[in-house]
Amino acid sequence: MSAPVLAQDEAVQLTSELIRIDTSNTGELETTVGERVAAEYVAEKLTEVGYEVTVLDSGAPGRTNVFARLAGADRTRGALLIHGHLDVVPADATEWSVHPFSGAIQDGYIWGRGAVDMKDMVGMTLAVARRFRRDGVVPPRDLVFAFLADEEAGGAYGSQWLVENRADLFDGVTEAVGEVGGFSVSLADDLRAYTIEVAEKGIAWMRLRVRGRAGHGSMIHEDNAVTKLAAAVARLGAHRFPIVVTDSVRAFLDSVSQLTGLEFDDDDLAGSVEKLGPLARVVGATLRDTANPTMLTAGYKANVIPSVAEAVVDCRVLPGRQEAFERELDEILGPDVEREWITHLPSVETSFDGDLVDAMTAAVQAEDPGARTIPYMLSGGTDAKAIHTLGIRCFGFAPLRLPADLDFTALFHGVDERVPVDAVRFGTRVLDRFLRTC
Repeated sequence: MSAPVLAQDEAVQLTSELIRIDTSNTGELETTVGERVAAEYVAEKLTEVGYEVTVLDSGAPGRTNVFARLAGADRTRGALLIHGHLDVVPADATEWSVHPFSGAIQDGYIWGRGAVDMKDMVGMTLAVARRFRRDGVVPPRDLVFAFLADEEAGGAYGSQWLVENRADLFDGVTEAVGEVGGFSVSLADDLRAYTIEVAEKGIAWMRLRVRGRAGHGSMIHEDNAVTKLAAAVARLGAHRFPIVVTDSVRAFLDSVSQLTGLEFDDDDLAGSVEKLGPLARVVGATLRDTANPTMLTAGYKANVIPSVAEAVVDCRVLPGRQEAFERELDEILGPDVEREWITHLPSVETSFDGDLVDAMTAAVQAEDPGARTIPYMLSGGTDAKAIHTLGIRCFGFAPLRLPADLDFTALFHGVDERVPVDAVRFGTRVLDRFLRTC
């Protein structure tokens, strides 16, 4: 049975109301807001229909999480975790055509920060969880619903803390679904593929530091820390790491070839991927490691040459590539540059097979006959980076049927972030079917 109209309507309303709760995560404890308010909102919606909920902070006051469990028919089976994060990246309202925390429903879209990342999935999950409890639905196995803090800053005050300090909340869980996957990609007229995330690049945020001799800005100076750092950062920013085709990327390319007849030439893989249109932005970033300089810090006065200059680099590393990546880094940077990891989260990779994948595919095809599901790797990161360390098999599956002309991937962290109302209604129906058969 498909999710009734009530649950679909509720998912749209819940998504809108969640967006109105500003949960901007700046990466700093003192300026991050709203996670507790959002968690209390979610907890109230769950307790209202009879769930027993666990509400707890993870490492700092206000970094609040909510867990609830729905007993399944076969409690000897491993439980399924459905997880989503409550925080969002900040937004500058002056850049938006609709206020980023309005949750406006207009022109067929729900607008606001978090509409696609990922309050839409939280709203859909919450609507289905409420529907199951309200209607007495018993899923095939235990379902654990988790609504988490701090994903947008790497999860130190969210999933990482929970895994390290409250692993009991994940007892019995063997598989998990969360962001970023399940959205449709139009490969040809009336040919939609739904991407299921099976892998993520590792996140390695790095600080570079160069030391020199302090001095007066008016003098000739041959040991300038700023100059040496700038040269190293320029070398790194211009460098292209080698293409490495992982199992998950190969599976994606093979799937697309089978569906469309497109060929991906191994001798010009980066160029071949451009055939994918907007999706090339995501896929291209999974062909190689990346190291993008993002911050520079040096000096305190115009006429003082500082003794130290620093930079921050956002590194994303393919599965199995960490050691080779670090060797290459050292060759590029040279002996004068010190480096240290600020955040270091591992890559994630699983295979595209098994009963859970079959259940996802069946649920999508029941609502979109003729659709296909295909595996892919995410160039970014999710809470799966922490969750998979417990031996839990992780997938990205937040189903949305999208218009062919919508550049969906550009909306993540973008201006005028929005999600189609019809896509949220579709996703609610798919999640309902999936969680009944998982």
